Amino acid sequence: MDQQKNGLSRREFIGNVSKIGGASAVLGVMGSIGLFTPGQANADSAKKDDDKTKKPGKNSSYMLLNVRLESGYQYENGQVVATETVLRNLQIDKGTITKILDPKTAYPKGIDCYDAKGMLLLPSFRDMHIHLDKTFYGGPWRAVRPTKNGIFDRIVEEQTLLPQLLPTAQERAEKLIGLILSYGSTYVRSHCNIDQTIGLKNLEKLKLALANYSDKISHEIVAFPQHGLLRSNVEGLIREAMQLGVTHVGGLDPTLVDADMEKSLNTMVQIAVDYKAGIDIHLHEGGETGIKAIRRLADLTEEAGLQGKVTVSHAFSLASLTTGADVEMADRLASLGISIASSVPIGKGVMPIPLLQKQKVNVMLGNDSITDHWSPFGIGDTLQKAHLAAQLYGWSSEYNLSRALALATGGIMPLDESGKQIWPKVGDAATAVLVPASCSAETVARLPERRAVLHKGTLASGALEVAKSK
Repeated sequence: MDQQKNGLSRREFIGNVSKIGGASAVLGVMGSIGLFTPGQANADSAKKDDDKTKKPGKNSSYMLLNVRLESGYQYENGQVVATETVLRNLQIDKGTITKILDPKTAYPKGIDCYDAKGMLLLPSFRDMHIHLDKTFYGGPWRAVRPTKNGIFDRIVEEQTLLPQLLPTAQERAEKLIGLILSYGSTYVRSHCNIDQTIGLKNLEKLKLALANYSDKISHEIVAFPQHGLLRSNVEGLIREAMQLGVTHVGGLDPTLVDADMEKSLNTMVQIAVDYKAGIDIHLHEGGETGIKAIRRLADLTEEAGLQGKVTVSHAFSLASLTTGADVEMADRLASLGISIASSVPIGKGVMPIPLLQKQKVNVMLGNDSITDHWSPFGIGDTLQKAHLAAQLYGWSSEYNLSRALALATGGIMPLDESGKQIWPKVGDAATAVLVPASCSAETVARLPERRAVLHKGTLASGALEVAKSK
């Protein structure tokens, strides 16, 4: 994905922060000030559901009629100025798209039919960094309490808070899953606390919640030592979590929190190797300390044969790299398949996401905290994170806005960089979102309502209206 094509230089996009200060200050609540909020829309959809709709399930066969698909770019003087679309009818059988038909082509009689009414079909979204196991969402409002010692005060706070949240942990996780589904995310990577305070209890609740939504969302779970892998002596508990089917080993600030970078990283990597699992480490450490940790993790990734299985979440230190060193680091990460998971933070340092993408580093987005004791601002919308990135990096053209969609979809795009239609194809999973928009660019810029969300053919959120008989 080459957003540098019509984008900004590193110096220009860093300077862009001051220009968007006022706008970005309200982005955390943008969903509530005029674009899409799921509350009333979902209520309206549920009302329609009672009398006009059915709900296609896991093994259904049905037609999705009058679907708008992107088909190419329009150019003027060599520049993309618009996106072309076509209407198509899709046949879906047992969660897979089996036919893509011109609306004039006959389709099987007696099959259930739903009318998309010209809405745009896009790949559904992925939230690749969230904490489903600890949230205030679904309960009383509660703002963040001030701290003097940052993360260490939060660790102390959790020793009291986690047992208080445990009785409602599954219920709130399920409500949070429902929220992110309403925004179009059908894939989630959730970090889950593994610590001496709560043991494996949060993991047990999280697994139950995800099991109740297994037909609507796919997931990964990171065993996350929030209180420090070494500092809280949880290697044994992490290993127990791996035996329960956790997909990734987590870690946390190996120098700042664990006070022994080498031992912390080696312990994390060894657990991953022992259980043939992935790695996703929280790395908040800035400057040279964070850079040193990333470089050492890269070396360990290569030595352990974990290429393509490692993610560095946050990675704030990358914002401090100088010109030249940033390209060198990005090339190293790309060569090892090390991903970066970001919530697109607004602050003193601007993450070099455009440069990482240019050098072919896999950049993933996540909401991180959703109204919890770390932050009250998360709204659960991965598309909104792509929207924020577009503002932050100056991606305002048709081409750059459309390419920004890849940040929300995990790289799946309707069009390739030259404008060739590559999604959906026959054989693809019917995992998608319907939006009242003309194209991807408008969707990223305007954040339209997610009218219907499909996961492998199942209606995961929203509503589909039954087509009128011909």
